Amino acid sequence: MPEDKKKEKVLHARISQDLEEQIRKEAGSLGVSVSNLVRNILSNTFDLVENIVTDSADISRSARRRSASPVDGTRPSGPVAPDPVSESGRVVAWQEAIMNLNAVCSQCNTILEKGSRAAIAVVEGTGPRPALCLTCLKEITHEDQNRSDNNE
Repeated sequence: MPEDKKKEKVLHARISQDLEEQIRKEAGSLGVSVSNLVRNILSNTFDLVENIVTDSADISRSARRRSASPVDGTRPSGPVAPDPVSESGRVVAWQEAIMNLNAVCSQCNTILEKGSRAAIAVVEGTGPRPALCLTCLKEITHEDQNRSDNNE
């Protein structure tokens, strides 16, 4: 075995007896060692924190956009389409998808959990792509449908 593989570090931590029992029970039910379970938990926690930071930045950007509404505080009536220009370019279309990461709806700030259905922007250029919850996607669809009905 190469020397680099043997250089893994051992981390000791004090935990309560209840937590130890819970970890042992969970490891047993998953069929993994306690060591592997704890290692995976710690590794996944860093990914989760990164997702939370990303989500927070998305919420902040959305809140700044909303605070730029008219001075009198009035909001347009009816559904409002999301900003058609993302940081990377114009939104060409919306594609329904199953989320692989947590995100925030760019329209209403709903948290879009990993595994849930949402819509992702197809944008011109590269870079971040806004996401929409299905409720906001339906509002856009109805708005576009009403426009075509009125033009006939």
